Amino acid sequence: MSQAARIDEIVAAHVHREGPLLPILRDVQAELGCVSAEAETQVALALNLSRAEVHGVVSFYHDLSERPDPRPCVEICRAEACQARGAEALMDAARAAAGERVRLADVYCLGLCSVGPNAKLGDEVHARLDAARLASLIASA
Repeated sequence: MSQAARIDEIVAAHVHREGPLLPILRDVQAELGCVSAEAETQVALALNLSRAEVHGVVSFYHDLSERPDPRPCVEICRAEACQARGAEALMDAARAAAGERVRLADVYCLGLCSVGPNAKLGDEVHARLDAARLASLIASA
């Protein structure tokens, strides 16, 4: 199936919703690895929006990207609760463990504030991280 046909399917699955743009873009990102300029144009046409409106959403949300990045991603919570529980002190060790092989992404709340610092790899959230556990998580990515 072509990329354009897959985007058409994604749009069709969400077009009936109120405010379908963000769910469509997230599904395009998940399916294709990015929201390219061509995908932005196709989605804009399907929703009767300008490409600028669609691009504004893509450029605003940290989990949407214009280019694919094949590296595994570890999301590290940088919200106030995790900061208060020591997340900032883990960042140097996280960067060292990640190197160029793993992409680190800052996120602002993974929903486990009372057991932070937290990080997410794939669909799994890991809590009560210290430098060693975070480095091990990154190494496993």
